[in-house]
Amino acid sequence: QVQLVESGGGLVQAGGSLRLSCAASGLTFRRYVTGWFRQAPGKEREFVASSLSGGITYYADSVRGRFTISRDSAKNTVYLQMNSLKPEDTAVYYCAADLSRPLVTGREIAEYDYWGQGTQVTVSS
Repeated sequence: QVQLVESGGGLVQAGGSLRLSCAASGLTFRRYVTGWFRQAPGKEREFVASSLSGGITYYADSVRGRFTISRDSAKNTVYLQMNSLKPEDTAVYYCAADLSRPLVTGREIAEYDYWGQGTQVTVSS
């Protein structure tokens, strides 16, 4: 049974940093595409960042240069380092994973079968 568990969310002031973690069980991350998405109140879930099994990464324009996705295969964990946080980054952040396939970039919700429960990130102004 696949399980993804996020941690690391919290309350931070604008300009601050947080690192989210997503620990996986039941799968081996090195064979999977992994992604981070977020959902703010009243808004649709949106793509934040993805990491392909070959090391390629993608970022939403709104976070590029501020956020970094990485993975530790030995710990079967994927991270999202978030720097220079803004109030508009406030959302529930979800990690996701699925087996790598050709042409998959990890930027679409439909590309993922496995999701974590989410962790709240609140950025105060």
